[in-house]
Amino acid sequence: MTPVRVLLVDDQALFREALATLLATHDGIDVTGEAGNGAEALSQAASLAPDVVLMDLRMPVLDGVAATRRLRAEHPGIRVIALTTFDDDEDVFAALRAGAVGYLLKDVSSARLVEAVLAAARGESVLQPSVAAKVVARFAQLPDAPEPRPQPLVVPLSERELEVLRLLADGHSNREIAAALFLAEGTVKNHVTNVLGKLGARDRTQAALRARDLGLLRS
Repeated sequence: MTPVRVLLVDDQALFREALATLLATHDGIDVTGEAGNGAEALSQAASLAPDVVLMDLRMPVLDGVAATRRLRAEHPGIRVIALTTFDDDEDVFAALRAGAVGYLLKDVSSARLVEAVLAAARGESVLQPSVAAKVVARFAQLPDAPEPRPQPLVVPLSERELEVLRLLADGHSNREIAAALFLAEGTVKNHVTNVLGKLGARDRTQAALRARDLGLLRS
């Protein structure tokens, strides 16, 4: 398998070095470069063509939100994950609107970060649980339409996550889903976690009910 090429963008050199060291221990990830601000990130992305960018948000010269917006416009194939200390509403929704496919806090576990990078490279999205809760809360504030219609998710489910969701809704266990989709059971567990987060569901039953309301279980 070709390693996922990752560009690290953060204005703290020590954090970049630690992050590069951590990710370098995974055979499926290749840290191709580092940048100290958004402007450097744009230049590095143009020359290095990474698959995934781990983007801090609050940086000098050009902040992470503006850099993400530029990257998505100029290099639509690059997937950006916001990796920051802050999870206030302004930062969260600004990053998602700019085109970030994931939003994680810097206290995330190393295993979760690695899975997020690999998921982004596969075209999937990953949200910190607290961020997923904010997304759900924002939807709850939307006014009801005269004739209720399913609303799209802020961060949509990938095709693989939809497959997992439909099997989950049919009552299949992680082991059964893994066998049906030819996946490792641990991979299925990660997909289920992502599905619950994006739907703002606390358990599998609630996820199935919300998926039905959103029309996600239609064939």
